[in-house]
Amino acid sequence: MTPLETGLPGWQVALWTVVIITLSAFFVAVEFALMAAKPHRLEARATTASGRAAVKNAAELTLLLAGSQLGITVCTLALGAITKPAVHHALTPLLAATGLPVAVADVASFVLALVIVTFLHLVVGEMAPKSWAIAHPEDSSVLLALPMRAFMFVARPLLIAMNAAANWLVRRAGAEPVDELSAGQDPAGLRHLIEHSANVGALDARYRASLTTALQLRDQTVEDVLPEGQELAAVGVDATLADVQAVTRDSRHLRVLVRDGERTVGVVHVRDTLSEPDLGRPARDLVRPVVTLPVGTGLATALTRIRQARTQLAVVTDTDREVGVITLEDVLPGLMPAAIVEEEPA
Repeated sequence: MTPLETGLPGWQVALWTVVIITLSAFFVAVEFALMAAKPHRLEARATTASGRAAVKNAAELTLLLAGSQLGITVCTLALGAITKPAVHHALTPLLAATGLPVAVADVASFVLALVIVTFLHLVVGEMAPKSWAIAHPEDSSVLLALPMRAFMFVARPLLIAMNAAANWLVRRAGAEPVDELSAGQDPAGLRHLIEHSANVGALDARYRASLTTALQLRDQTVEDVLPEGQELAAVGVDATLADVQAVTRDSRHLRVLVRDGERTVGVVHVRDTLSEPDLGRPARDLVRPVVTLPVGTGLATALTRIRQARTQLAVVTDTDREVGVITLEDVLPGLMPAAIVEEEPA
């Protein structure tokens, strides 16, 4: 076999081409697999060496991306240095034999060699492994983790330098680089997904408002749901159980605040007074602790605090001043379906 332009026999050129494209496919698959993989799913598979290596790769995302890009770039340059000149050299005499002038045959073979090598690299070395990795992100991440860790171990000093330079450019652009993917969607992304799903008919319209309202809990505080013009059901610190029952009859509230001036010291549930034979007993004897929440407390935190206290009510404060009371009834309706749309009879 006649040596080609690269100085290698044709079989060696073919072998090196297969090796280079395979390596390119490997780096592309590693990159897209880890971008598509869910961190919690990788952690669930950390019972093997490959699984633990995949978790480590996920924790060094920017470093792994630098390694993947370095590998892909080297493979591209290698194809340009070995395969393209060999294909160019092989095609030139074939085209010249068709009667084309040597100069035209040389240019045409150069273009054809570029097209062939680019096609092989894009389709076999990039698009196919990318599609496979995206379709099986966790499987491919675990399968390719150990070889990638070995490559990163060898190239780590260069990768760290490249990553530091890239992070410096990112910071100069006003953003903060991250080393690993977020475990979930942000509220804005989820809202967009809900809107899109409802618009294309994939999500029942009656659940759209409820899901959107639930997402808004992340941004809302107790001040946002605090009822205006509240008339608090309250008794003084010296009140009796009879006073508590009287306030309940007038206000229809089952929970009555016990207040010492402008300060709430606790709450009495009227149910606790029904089994007491002596209604002249001081209400403070049956008082329960009350949850106090600043106006800026997020609703999710407020719900957690109220649930942990096993109560239904919390006092909302602005600095040292009490501004109202919030109950579960003020929050939970927003989490329930806004309206169940009944189907019209046919």
